[in-house]
Amino acid sequence: MPSFGSEETVKELKRALSNPNVQADRLRYKNYITKVIRYMTQGLDVSALFMDMVKASATVDIVQKKLVYLYMCTYASDKPDLALLAINTLRKDCADPNPMVRGLALRNMCNFRMPGMTEYIEQPIVAGLRDKASYVRRVAVLGCAKMHSLQPNTEIDGIIVNELYALLRDPDPVVVVNCLRALEEILKDEGGVVINKPIAHHLLNRMNDLDSWAQSEVLTFLLRYRPRSDDELFNVLSLLDAFLQSAHAHVAVATLRLFLHLASAHPAVQADALLRTSAPLLATCGAASRELRFAGLCHVQQVMRSQPGLFGTHYKRFFCGYSEPTYIKFRKMEILVELVNDENVALVLEELRSYCTDVSPELAQAAIAAIAVIQTFRDLVWFCPQSTAAVCQTVEACVDSPQDSEICFVEIKKIRPFVSEQASQLLVQTLVLSRLDYCNALLAGLPASSIKPLQLIQNAAAILIFNKPKRMHVTPLFIDLHCLPIAARIKFKEMKDCLFYLIFNLILVNYVTLSSPNDTEEEISLSLGPPLSHETFEKMWLDLEILHRQTLGSPRPRTAPDTLQAALQLVKIQTLAFTPRDTVPWKAYIYTRSTGTLILAELLQGDPQAPGSDESLVVSVKQQPVNQHAIRGFASILKSVLQTLNVDSS
Repeated sequence: MPSFGSEETVKELKRALSNPNVQADRLRYKNYITKVIRYMTQGLDVSALFMDMVKASATVDIVQKKLVYLYMCTYASDKPDLALLAINTLRKDCADPNPMVRGLALRNMCNFRMPGMTEYIEQPIVAGLRDKASYVRRVAVLGCAKMHSLQPNTEIDGIIVNELYALLRDPDPVVVVNCLRALEEILKDEGGVVINKPIAHHLLNRMNDLDSWAQSEVLTFLLRYRPRSDDELFNVLSLLDAFLQSAHAHVAVATLRLFLHLASAHPAVQADALLRTSAPLLATCGAASRELRFAGLCHVQQVMRSQPGLFGTHYKRFFCGYSEPTYIKFRKMEILVELVNDENVALVLEELRSYCTDVSPELAQAAIAAIAVIQTFRDLVWFCPQSTAAVCQTVEACVDSPQDSEICFVEIKKIRPFVSEQASQLLVQTLVLSRLDYCNALLAGLPASSIKPLQLIQNAAAILIFNKPKRMHVTPLFIDLHCLPIAARIKFKEMKDCLFYLIFNLILVNYVTLSSPNDTEEEISLSLGPPLSHETFEKMWLDLEILHRQTLGSPRPRTAPDTLQAALQLVKIQTLAFTPRDTVPWKAYIYTRSTGTLILAELLQGDPQAPGSDESLVVSVKQQPVNQHAIRGFASILKSVLQTLNVDSS
């Protein structure tokens, strides 16, 4: 939309451009033309000056011609009645004695966005292909592609195509590369430019004349050529040899790609090429540009598929920098995992451990997954079931070492579907027993009456790792220490082992009960079993009577609903529904099963029969069939979980 006062501005410019005194002063005239272009780029409609600007193109000043050509290309489609005048002016300039003027006129004429332009630009383009000046030939070659794009559905002009193929032997290297680009565009429906033996060898011999980006393009086109004999193959490789160690990473990578393609039947030659290209690739991985660095890392990963140990001695190059973006850190960790060997495993593991405390949860989880070499054992069991026994023995041997047990904790659950129950229980118990020092540090901060024997901890770990609900999402390194008593929290802060802290934190949160050490009552076993629909739960709840009501002595958990649901699922209690967290009174419905008995329960904030009571949760239990022992055990487990979640919540 024209701005306020734009009409007066255009009128003033028109008066100045048509003033003979201004036209006589070349500097003033050029300044007014510059003003027109400035207003045009600012969004002011100066199309009314079209005729005056066309007249201004009659000059020997190259800068003034460029400005006028820019103006004409911008407004030609808006002024179709005057565009023909501009085209005639440009066609006249295509015959100018100055090659710079000829090239500029041809380039801008090809930029006109008007129907029927092909008939006007075809003859100047053909003439430009045969021009003595290399600049004009460069522009004319690209104009061929532009002319084809204006009428993509018309038949390909064989004369133009033959001219372009002939210009592949042009003495100017830019003309050669432009011909490849234009032919690729014009012949794209026919498979692109054809690279035969004469063209391939000609391009190889011209490589030294090209700039780095043209070299990489030519190397990509050469992938279409296949030498007919080994002698020709090695001649081609000899010509490419010098470019394997080019200072430009994109040239080195393009050469390596062509080398590997041509030498597919000669593994020794491929290995040598990979070795010689390792230095430029490593240099790219440390480039200042993040984009170039990422591209280098991607190429390193591709190379490692053919030569896994090629970069083994340079593993420190792939340690993550503090200020690097996350996508580069992810890629570097993937490479580090592939570079681990007997010599560097300790340093790589230590480096990955430091990433486990990264501020990014996704990066921390990726670091933990990278540490978990037990995934290899999982995959081995998956693809080779006959190796199950050997894998179990290997994992059991690993857990004798405290640091190895950290690794096993993370991914050992993935082996569970393929091994026996006895073997899996043995593995977890061995893991727990291997860290008794940490067990004692944790348990020292809790009252003695709240801890059952170590066997409970072992069973809890087994349930936690092997029967964790699939939908539960655990963020290992960011569990709030406030869920533990102060003494245990202080001890945790002194520890460096985050993975082990995760396991026992969850165990304490979900499994430490408040029963007395002298309590010899038989433990109950809860199970989720098949899910209940809301309608089924409601019907059964209305049909059954309350058999047990108990105040749990704990307020409603202040944790997020997902956390509460996950904690209850870990002890095999399913949450059916609960009111929003800020609702008063708060209510939740839960259910579980115990040895064939279905237990239904309602959690309510405050005792409904005692108005004015505190905010302690009250559980009302219904059951079918009746089993008082199961009811009391269920209430005890529920009380334990809720109180543990609320420990030191303030």
